[in-house]
Amino acid sequence: MAQIFHRSTNTLSRVTIFGAVFVIGFVLWLVGEIVRSPYVTNQGLEREQPVPFSHQHHVAGLGIDCRYCHTSVETSSFAGIPPTQTCMNCHAQIWTNADMLAPVRASYATNKPIVWSRVHRLPDFVHFNHSIHINKGIGCASCHGRIDKMALTYQASPLTMAWCLSCHRAPQKFVRPRDQVFNMDYVPAEDQNVLGPRLVKEYNIKSMTACSTCHY
Repeated sequence: MAQIFHRSTNTLSRVTIFGAVFVIGFVLWLVGEIVRSPYVTNQGLEREQPVPFSHQHHVAGLGIDCRYCHTSVETSSFAGIPPTQTCMNCHAQIWTNADMLAPVRASYATNKPIVWSRVHRLPDFVHFNHSIHINKGIGCASCHGRIDKMALTYQASPLTMAWCLSCHRAPQKFVRPRDQVFNMDYVPAEDQNVLGPRLVKEYNIKSMTACSTCHY
């Protein structure tokens, strides 16, 4: 019986099959890297705002506590956006004619809220509750980074599911005393490997990784 294909065809077939596997693997890896990249997660992106509000100036410079503006962060799922009145408590007396604060004065005069560009945005199918994290001893900086050093606010963390699970699987690595939650300069007074497990037990923190924890 005559041989139709040359023997080298066997080698070519093997190379093609193995090559296709590697190509598919590379494509999947590339897609994964793109999905986790700042291009998709918006990590590090400074959004243009109607007023160039500086946390660095207000928090680090003036020492204003997070809760002065974000009044509901300890009791609500939403941290809260301060009304214009909060801004005017100070700016009715200082920087009263600053051009950059014109939108604030206009908002106050017309009673129309300033429309801020949201920086931290989770998908609609994800439920996040600020109050439970605050009351369980998770510091603001754990998610938002050193926001007290940001001249313009940006998303410091990727906010991906894998990133969230890294804390949910091992909360002892991140928990801190409740009275230090809003302290941006917080440094553990003792080894976190000792402090963390103790606070996890004291605050009755569970390692919650079930889908229904955030998706319900």
